[in-house]
Amino acid sequence: MAKKVIYEVRNASKNYGAVVALDGASLKLHAGEVVGLVGDNGAGKSTLVKVLSGAHSPDGGEIFLEGEPVVWANPREALEAGIETLYQDSGLAQHLTVSQNVFLGREKFVKGIFGKLGFLAKKQMEEEAQADLEAVGIAFPSSNRPVSQLSGGQRQAVAIGRAVSWARKVLILDEPTNHLGARQSAEVLEVIKRAKAKGLGVIFISHTLPHVLAVTDRIVVLRLGQIVRDAPTSEFTADSLIGTITGSYVKEEK
Repeated sequence: MAKKVIYEVRNASKNYGAVVALDGASLKLHAGEVVGLVGDNGAGKSTLVKVLSGAHSPDGGEIFLEGEPVVWANPREALEAGIETLYQDSGLAQHLTVSQNVFLGREKFVKGIFGKLGFLAKKQMEEEAQADLEAVGIAFPSSNRPVSQLSGGQRQAVAIGRAVSWARKVLILDEPTNHLGARQSAEVLEVIKRAKAKGLGVIFISHTLPHVLAVTDRIVVLRLGQIVRDAPTSEFTADSLIGTITGSYVKEEK
């Protein structure tokens, strides 16, 4: 049985003045699927991500979540609908602890006098943050450590863990392995596999093509705002993928 389409954009277009960023781009994402979104600089990847995450409104086209048309007024609406997006800058608050970052914008409180909201439930958030991160394969000695005390790789792992733990339908990762070492990148790829196992639809944007080939089910190639190929990952080699991105690859006839 084919997996259901959980998220879809049809014929999306977006112009910035005279610059055409997206030109009729269409993309489907199934539940429990990892789709690699690749393309050269200026191909339109970031614009498509911003459209899907609600950060930008398309000039044309439609977006569907679980088959229903949606129009995002802002990223908060997409977030509340189950769309989690992690941009290249992780968006962590360096002065806050790991648990405070995991629950940033979703804080829990203990009841105060007469049942009114009182204080932050710090202990509860620390325990739940630790459990959430461990559930996606990320472990730290303590979730009450300030993020500023973590390495760059650990900070990225926290940001990804936060996104995976909160995502309910779709997870969009924009260059999550950028500037990470080999071991840390491998851990991030394992987190992506865990997100897939949870039944999430995952869009993985990366310039590191071996990572894309290793973890995706399907690859979508953007060039100059248009999707020029959408095919199972098994149909690509490293050379053919580079060639498709640059426009130099010509598929051989069988």
